[in-house]
Amino acid sequence: MIIDCHGHYTTAPKALEAWRNRQIAAIKDPSQMPRASELVISDDELRESIEANQLAKMRERGSDLTIFSPRASFMAHHIGDFQVSSTWAAICNELCHRVSKLFPDHFIGAAMLPQSPGVDPRTCIAEIDTCVRDYGFVAINLNPDPSGGHWKEPPLSDRHWYPIYEKMVEYDIPAMIHVSTSCNACFHTTGAHYLNADTTAFMQCLTADLFKDFPTLKFVIPHGGGAVPYHWGRFRGLAQELKKPLLKDHLLNNIHFDTCVYHQPGIDLLTKVIPVDNILFASEMIGAVRGIDPETGFHYDDTKRYIEASTILTAADRHKIYEGNARRVYPRLDAELKRRGR
Repeated sequence: MIIDCHGHYTTAPKALEAWRNRQIAAIKDPSQMPRASELVISDDELRESIEANQLAKMRERGSDLTIFSPRASFMAHHIGDFQVSSTWAAICNELCHRVSKLFPDHFIGAAMLPQSPGVDPRTCIAEIDTCVRDYGFVAINLNPDPSGGHWKEPPLSDRHWYPIYEKMVEYDIPAMIHVSTSCNACFHTTGAHYLNADTTAFMQCLTADLFKDFPTLKFVIPHGGGAVPYHWGRFRGLAQELKKPLLKDHLLNNIHFDTCVYHQPGIDLLTKVIPVDNILFASEMIGAVRGIDPETGFHYDDTKRYIEASTILTAADRHKIYEGNARRVYPRLDAELKRRGR
């Protein structure tokens, strides 16, 4: 079985974007704020948006199940206040839930949180409860920078975030550490902000003792971990200078990386440097990088090809990356799959 841990609803019906545009426009005139009930998207529209896109690619490329969350760049937590984010998150999460009900063999949800700059993370707890208890979601996406590229929140190791971590531990769910749109002109959203955030999140964890307080907390750092595997010696050296334990003891019990790297040398480096037990298959399909690589003739985000072409990985390694590690990092997913006999 091949489990893709990084899927976003990037092909949602256009009505969703139109409703969001109305919501944003109404921030200056609350009397024009649209109600959630005004967004009407039929099951047939959802089916069409999935069957012709994500599901078609999954069948073509040979993956079985996608952990599916709202579109990352659409989270845009920097827009409006908490009420704006709360309504938007609830709408997006419900759509992902509906997709998982329509295609239960292929999609299972991960929640967008209703974060807002400067707002206590406790305000996210109700949406986590809804998504896990009512929708059966198996993870959350946690934005370490809801200000959109200005990094106004405390680091992930700060007690500011502890209410979310406590809820994660209670439900035994991981968080993918995933920023949203950059509104800082210095940082391109997908080419700089995403990768900077991946690296920053790792370094925030390296310099602190977060996992002493939460030994079972699990983070997935996407996009291959940003710069982390490429500069592994630098991070090992910094940990040593800071009198931290070896990285394999200090962080790798709690932090995992996905395979959204998009070229063979990158996957080879990732799987050579980072222990295979800490790597999860992912594609971020129909996401940030959608084109065809002229050097290979295949889509950049067809990550299964890189895993298959690796001369480093054994069959046992591939099984861990494709399935075994995901079942361990996402216990609720594993329990659901076992319930279904998969």
